[in-house]
Amino acid sequence: MKKALILSCSTGQGHNSCARAVKEYFDRKQVDCTVVDAFRFVSEKFAVFMGEGHSFMYRHIPGLFRWGYGYSKKHPALFQEETVIYKILTAGSLRMYQYIAKEKFDTVICTHVLSAIMLTHMQKTLPLALKTAMVMTDYTCYPGMKATDLQMYFIPNGSLTEEFVKCGIPREKISVAGIPVCREFYKKIEKADAKRLLNIQAGHRHLLVMCGSMGCGPIAMMVERLYKNLPEDTEVSVICGTNERLQKKLERKYRDADQIHIVGYTKQMSLYMDSADLCLMKPGGLSVTEAAVKKLPMAFINAVAGCEQYNIEYFAKRGGAVSSDSPEELTDQCIRLLQSERKLKEMEKALREYRRAEGARQIFETMELLNTAKIYWKDTAYVERESDRLPQVPAGQIKYTRV
Repeated sequence: MKKALILSCSTGQGHNSCARAVKEYFDRKQVDCTVVDAFRFVSEKFAVFMGEGHSFMYRHIPGLFRWGYGYSKKHPALFQEETVIYKILTAGSLRMYQYIAKEKFDTVICTHVLSAIMLTHMQKTLPLALKTAMVMTDYTCYPGMKATDLQMYFIPNGSLTEEFVKCGIPREKISVAGIPVCREFYKKIEKADAKRLLNIQAGHRHLLVMCGSMGCGPIAMMVERLYKNLPEDTEVSVICGTNERLQKKLERKYRDADQIHIVGYTKQMSLYMDSADLCLMKPGGLSVTEAAVKKLPMAFINAVAGCEQYNIEYFAKRGGAVSSDSPEELTDQCIRLLQSERKLKEMEKALREYRRAEGARQIFETMELLNTAKIYWKDTAYVERESDRLPQVPAGQIKYTRV
């Protein structure tokens, strides 16, 4: 593997964050790697429309967003050939083909189901000698997956395998890699040191509130309720991200509040997570995985898209997170959790499995195998390797052919 293209889509930052994590690892392995918004192959205006439209609907018409996801889940034929959606998405196939051929990519990885549909169509109509894959960024199988046909599908956890098989993904194409996050989240600073670096008073509990790239509902009301009911030994950091309007509003209101810290966009999310005892957050696939890798207990607010509801169910069932449909109840629940050392330890313990090797590493190693003639399928027992530099792959997980 010499040159890789990652096709993301600008519908929320999760897919782009996943793409950056994969690129970060590939760069370290000296693979020439490029990230592109797949919608740009249709047109620049289409890419802007999809990005801004997705954000507007998520923020202002969440009910319609939720309905659309549910409808597409029940009607997978929406993404099949001859439908309007399919024709729009695949209108840029020729431009995608020309770009990939001109740049001589040998590997293409998708971090969004729509880019996977676009790549599948290109390979059907204008095939190139490529190794192709999709990386899931949520803890569920997306609508539209049946319209994809790539060589590998990297999923977050083995417990989701049957769900993907039911969605039409061949079992032998599925590999469990976790959701890739950037390397910094695998580095750990002791909690006391992280609190000191952020000027959180020693011995105080620290609640981290993350708004997400598209906001997370009634955050101002929740911060006010927290402020009114916070124990003296608890501090709150609110990460507003790119939401400057919310940041200014909260800064004005809490400029004299020693226990409330308002933060705008920051590149220190790993440090903030290391310092926190609990994180109140939107249940986006990438952000919850970053917290899980840190073994940071989570409280989920305001699930909008269907995939977010599945993320909630996944972590709540395993004991690493709590949630509530009521912002007031969830706020009170956070305060109670912060006073229970035992409960927080139980939630941390439930997240231990996420301290695994980097997901991006497994993706890289698997794609390396797919791109080398030295690896081949043998007797359904194991993948034989001719070089010790190549990793062993579990039986039945991947089929290889000479390339």
